[in-house]
Amino acid sequence: MKYSTKVSDAVHILAFIQLNPKGSLSSDSIAESIRTNPGCVRQLMSALRKSGLISSVQGHPRPSLAKAPSAITLLDIYQAVEGTKPLLHLDTHTNPECGVGVQIQLSLQDYFDQIQQTAENEMQQITLQNILNRYEERRRNCL
Repeated sequence: MKYSTKVSDAVHILAFIQLNPKGSLSSDSIAESIRTNPGCVRQLMSALRKSGLISSVQGHPRPSLAKAPSAITLLDIYQAVEGTKPLLHLDTHTNPECGVGVQIQLSLQDYFDQIQQTAENEMQQITLQNILNRYEERRRNCL
């Protein structure tokens, strides 16, 4: 089962932009840092731009944050790149003729919805600035 790293990669992109104001911010440079391809970076940057989290001018590799890092929440980033996609997913291939197969999934969905709401509430409290601060703490501790 493949899991999505879009949120992690999007945070990486935003941090890279913030931490490298004078460095190369081309999709190639960012992709090298993430170890992915530039097309993937461009797709994520497009989603971040459409959500108002970054601004850029086509043809100029100088993207910038559209808001202060303290005004960008992890929920903003999650919604920018994942939309309304839930964190947890039901198995939709259970036997519809089985009472357990149908009812257990519906029962589980109630809890998945609760977990989603709790996670979103927590993500709303975590800002890009919090993540950058933690990054700086970890970087200092490695010196």
